[in-house]
Amino acid sequence: TWHLKKIPQIVRERTFSLDSPKFEAKPKLELNTVCGIECQRKLPVPSLSDLKSLLSYETVFENGTRTLTEVNVIGAVLDPAANTTTRRPLRKKRQIYGTDSRFSIYDKRFMTNFPFNTAVKISTGCSGILVSPKHVLTAAHCLHNGKDYVKGSKRLRVGLMKTKSRGNGRKRKGTSDGMPSFQWTRVKSTHIPKGWFKGVSGDIALDYDYAVLELKRPHKRKYMELGISPTIKMMPGSMIHFSGFDNDRSGQLVYRFCSISDESNDLFYQYCDAEPGSTGSGIYLRLKEPNKKKWKRKIIAVYSGHQWVDINGEQQDYNVAVRITPLKYAQICFWIHGNDENCTQG
Repeated sequence: TWHLKKIPQIVRERTFSLDSPKFEAKPKLELNTVCGIECQRKLPVPSLSDLKSLLSYETVFENGTRTLTEVNVIGAVLDPAANTTTRRPLRKKRQIYGTDSRFSIYDKRFMTNFPFNTAVKISTGCSGILVSPKHVLTAAHCLHNGKDYVKGSKRLRVGLMKTKSRGNGRKRKGTSDGMPSFQWTRVKSTHIPKGWFKGVSGDIALDYDYAVLELKRPHKRKYMELGISPTIKMMPGSMIHFSGFDNDRSGQLVYRFCSISDESNDLFYQYCDAEPGSTGSGIYLRLKEPNKKKWKRKIIAVYSGHQWVDINGEQQDYNVAVRITPLKYAQICFWIHGNDENCTQG
């Protein structure tokens, strides 16, 4: 069951103008030497002043201007509990673990219907998910490498799936049934938490590897609602689901599901089969609504991708996802609605 939680408030305090970014960074789909499971266990719980700094955010507009918004955090519960709840054996260095369990979605009845039609392609090479009529959730490192915004993010576009046919059912030359094409929409503004810049440059964690894009024009499709990420033991079979546009299956929407192997307060570690290109996908669960018989899918994490982490002096790999905690729910919801009134219950 989805359990309602009281959400902390994120309140805008001050907004400053910053210099325009250079937009010269190279997109990087794998991050090296980031804080992994062992490192996460040793991280201190952030203080309230830390949270205010980490949850302050940059906004970049389509004309290249940039602002920094400082926030206050009200009602946050600082959990002193141990950072990681489970320990599992380490796995070998592979992105496809054993038999490739990914499914390419070819049937346009599935492709253009919920939940698969919520998956979008980002013009920098990543995936994302629709979270409102005008907003897309994706990974921060698809847009920013910790020092600068990546090339192409100044004229960022989002591709919404459509099937390749035109009126009266005639196929275009050179296209095949079941292969999606994209209706591209310009991005009006991008929000990235300040914790991402600190995390990458200070080699701390992937905890803030998420971003929200506001589209220039609203789409008319069904989108996926946000949910608070439950712990592994509260998930049916510990299973998660996500769809994205893996680079090795060009032009195809790729769906997968798998169980989570490990967790910290902010991250899920799992071995879902995935390749670069699916980074930024929305990870979702299907649980029952409280006091109802109805089931509902909600996004509970953002797929950060295949990452190499340093554990006991050795490089190990994981597929990592950033959990939507009550604080991150409050921030993403605030970016979508522009106020915290719509964000009190998650």
